[in-house]
Amino acid sequence: MTYRVIDTETCGLEGGVVEIASVDVIDGVITQPMSDLVSPDRPISIDAMAIHHITEEMVEGKPRIAVAVRRYQGSRYYVAHNAAFDRAMLPEMNGEWICTFKLARELYPDLRYSNQYLRYALNLDVSVPEGLYPHRALYDCYVTAALLQRIIKDSGWSAEQMVAITARPTLLRTLKFGKYRGKLIADIAEQDPAYLRWMLKSIDDLSDDMKYSLQHFLNG
Repeated sequence: MTYRVIDTETCGLEGGVVEIASVDVIDGVITQPMSDLVSPDRPISIDAMAIHHITEEMVEGKPRIAVAVRRYQGSRYYVAHNAAFDRAMLPEMNGEWICTFKLARELYPDLRYSNQYLRYALNLDVSVPEGLYPHRALYDCYVTAALLQRIIKDSGWSAEQMVAITARPTLLRTLKFGKYRGKLIADIAEQDPAYLRWMLKSIDDLSDDMKYSLQHFLNG
């Protein structure tokens, strides 16, 4: 069984790939690391530079993502932490996607779910080559690969089961923003259901998971 764990770094939340990387997990072994800097289609935001430290000078003259992505294609399964984002950045990938963020939320309740938090909360065995650091694409691939290995060990899920969990909405239990930030959605649905209905009607960029969760608790 082969999974290709993939990650992108971008110009900002709206996209513009500046780096792509992957490692393969083949029969439980992490192997075949690849990484490429990419010349984006827009300026790199300062906020993004402050996170991944990839500058305009570093990507000058590098290939566009349409060229760089070619050697990452051909896998049956792609794995990413927050796969919806990387899948949107890499529409050329035709395999099935597995999201370790969603899997971790399903398997390990009441945690936070960033890669680095899960690395230490779950005491993951992560071995990263020298010279890499967090928020560079290849480094993050190694962490996600270790997380995938742990999830498979703890859950026994098959590839098909992980694809299915990735595809279905996740039931969120707390709000992460707004005047009820940190509150249980179930409690808000009981005390102020009009607020949740307003969110569904008025906030255009709610995630599918949030829409599903608000509707779930409003319907009792």
